[in-house]
Amino acid sequence: MFNVLEELIKTIRERKSSSEHESYTKKLLMDNNLCREKVMEEINELIDALNKKKKEVHEAADAIYHLLVLLEANDVKIEEVLGELKNRQGVSGLVEKANRQ
Repeated sequence: MFNVLEELIKTIRERKSSSEHESYTKKLLMDNNLCREKVMEEINELIDALNKKKKEVHEAADAIYHLLVLLEANDVKIEEVLGELKNRQGVSGLVEKANRQ
């Protein structure tokens, strides 16, 4: 199933060279403010869906897609994010958070 995520990341990266008239992803990649607004909107919709126990999976998919686009638009590679998560494996969240201070 995780190959779906890999394919999505590949598609987002390919959309960088497309036309914004042909691609919603390209439109988001070109407009950082729009991209940020959409992430916030989708996160809020996900929270609302979770509260209502309705359309949670749909809204989660939207939130993940928009987050991946936002990261790519800001040259934050998902590979780096995954590397950070890997570094945190086996470390209590409370310990990790205390070490940031």
